[in-house]
Amino acid sequence: MDQPQRTLQQGNDRRPPQPILVTGSSGFIGSHLVEHLGRTGRPVIGIDRRRPLHTPTDQVPATAIRYIHDDLRWMDLEPLLEGVSCVVHLAALPGVRPSWRLFDQYVESNVMATHRLLQAATAAGVSRLVLASSSSVYGNRTSGAMAEHEAPAPVSPYAVTKLAAEQLAIAYAARTDNALTTTVLRFFTVYGPRQRSDMLISRLIVAACNATEIRVFGDGSQRRDFIYVEDVVHAIDAAICSATSEDVVNVGTGNAISVAEIIALVTELVGQEPMVRVESQRAGDVALTRADVRKASELLGFRPRVSLRDGLLRHIDSTRSELAQALA
Repeated sequence: MDQPQRTLQQGNDRRPPQPILVTGSSGFIGSHLVEHLGRTGRPVIGIDRRRPLHTPTDQVPATAIRYIHDDLRWMDLEPLLEGVSCVVHLAALPGVRPSWRLFDQYVESNVMATHRLLQAATAAGVSRLVLASSSSVYGNRTSGAMAEHEAPAPVSPYAVTKLAAEQLAIAYAARTDNALTTTVLRFFTVYGPRQRSDMLISRLIVAACNATEIRVFGDGSQRRDFIYVEDVVHAIDAAICSATSEDVVNVGTGNAISVAEIIALVTELVGQEPMVRVESQRAGDVALTRADVRKASELLGFRPRVSLRDGLLRHIDSTRSELAQALA
C-alpha cells in the first residue's frame, strides 16, 4: 500500500521546479552548463558581466534560461536568490600569469564577490551551492596524483584567490544558522569548444589549422590532466544533485600527458604542424597536474566518458567551423 501512496503524492506535486542560478554563465564552462540544464528541463538564471556569446541550441526551450547582464561585485543579489534551489558559482577572473600584476582585481573578483554571493545565499535561505575551484591550489608537484586530503600549496596569486574562495564556501556551509550545503569542485585542465583563446589547446589547434606559430612556455615536459568540457558539466550536474556538504572533489581524468605529447597528437589529428616557438617557463607554472579521481567516483558517481582523442577531434571540428565562418 505504501508504494502507490508515494507515487500518488509525487504525481500531485505540480509545483514548477525551482531555478538553478549559474554565475559566469557566458563563459566557457558556464555556457555549456546552462545549455545542459535547460535541455534537461531545469530553469536557469544565468549571471555574467559579459553578454552571452553563444545562442543555446534548438533543443533548449527559449524560456528555459533567463540571462542577467550584471556584476557580482556590486549587484543586488538577495532578491534574485529567493526561491533558487542551487547556486553554481563559476564566475571568476582566470589566468595565472596576469594575477601577479593584477592581484587586487583577482581578490575583488574571486574572493570578495564570492563572499557577497555567500552572504546573499545565506540570507535568502539557499540550500545548495557548488563552487568551481582549480587544481592550481595544489601547487607544484613532480609526481603522483593530487588527492583532496593533501594540504594545498598554491604557487600563484590566482591559486591563492581560488583557495580563499574554497575556504569561504566551506566556512559558510559549516555555520549552524543556515541550511547551505556546499561542494567544491577542483577542475583540472578543461578543454573543448568555446575554451578561452589564450589556453594551450585552443592556441595549438588554431596554430595547427593555420600552420602558424605558437609560443610554448617551458621545455614541453610539463604534464597536464586534460578533461573535456562535457564531462565537467556532468560532474557539476552530479554535484548539484548531491546532498553532501563541505566536501572538496577533484574533477579530472586521472591521466596526465605532456605538452610535447599533446602537440604531437593535435598535429596528427589536424594533419598539419604548427610552428612551435619555445620560451622560458613562467612564474606560477607547475610541472604536473594529475587528479586522484577516487572521491569523485565514490561521492558523486562521476567518471569521465570522453577520451582525449575524441575530445580533441570535437574541439578541432568546432575550431575549423569557426575559422571558416570568420573567412566567409
